[in-house]
Amino acid sequence: MTRGESTIRPSSARPAYPDRVPILAIEALGLVLASTAPQQPTATPPPQELRFRETVEVERLVVEARAVSDAGDAILGLGPADFRVEVDGRRVVVESAFWVAEEPQLAEEAPVVVVPDPLPPRGRSIVFLFQKSLQASRVEGFLEMRQEAASLLQRLHPEDRVAVMSFDSRLRMWQDFTTDRARLSAALDRLLAGGPERWSGSEDEPSLADHLDRQAARDAASIEQALALLGEALAPLPGGKSLAFFGWGFGRFSWSGVEMEPNYHEAREALKRARVSVFCLDVTRADYHSLEEGLREVAEDTGGFYARTHLFPGQALRRLEGALAGYYLLSFRRPEGARPPFDLDIKLVGHPGEVLVRETY
Repeated sequence: MTRGESTIRPSSARPAYPDRVPILAIEALGLVLASTAPQQPTATPPPQELRFRETVEVERLVVEARAVSDAGDAILGLGPADFRVEVDGRRVVVESAFWVAEEPQLAEEAPVVVVPDPLPPRGRSIVFLFQKSLQASRVEGFLEMRQEAASLLQRLHPEDRVAVMSFDSRLRMWQDFTTDRARLSAALDRLLAGGPERWSGSEDEPSLADHLDRQAARDAASIEQALALLGEALAPLPGGKSLAFFGWGFGRFSWSGVEMEPNYHEAREALKRARVSVFCLDVTRADYHSLEEGLREVAEDTGGFYARTHLFPGQALRRLEGALAGYYLLSFRRPEGARPPFDLDIKLVGHPGEVLVRETY
């Protein structure tokens, strides 16, 4: 609120006095005038600059949660009572649960909420990212999952857009987003044979190459840098995106175990801003290896999942298809006193399966 200032302006009219008046009368008149004249304000220091602090209180949270059965299928028809939600360790009541079908064929099987995205195109935006390695424990799995990816392409909806990328010593593009299955199959062949990359952009909209800095991709010396670049390039594209990461892991060894590289934080935040869920399919031929921790962490941080593929690769792909089918928008009030970032724990009630959701919002 602005305070107004009132100014006292004395009248310019002067009273007429006789030419000669007694001295005592003049002295008395002077005393009266002195007592009634406007007082000059005393000098005061200028008021300090007013500072305002704007505080935004998030009363209600809306999160995206994918529900997948133990068999790997999307679970449809769930309501608020089917989810158990804790925020910072405190139970909250789910007020609403709306199904958002990303798989066009499932749009008629469950209620769909209209998401306020800027006119997102029909179909899903999916990036295939292959982390290549010549180590014997990884090559066989890489070749098998490349074949599984080719089979998955044929099962996707015709309106789904897919881009094919890889990372070895740098980030490479083999095909921009397209719905053309022949071009995508050819991209997987070039990826395997080491043929020429394709950075010419996309004939379909939107285009990943239009937002991806090619020189920065060449200079990306780590998978963390590659993920950060992908997140930044995907951010301008409308709607949510999915990253199918066929990889063998990342992180670094330390005395306390495997730790994430310092620039992983940048990659994680870029992927979150772009609304990218990362689904990590481990190509390593092992029941466990240390570098899988990096794959697990990026999946948990973005609302995806981690799966080994050396025993049942088909099951891992089915789980991916179920997760890509759609998600629920869950709405609930934040607990009193809770402040972002919020730690979330969401489970299903009365349904076998799991909920895929970012652990922090």
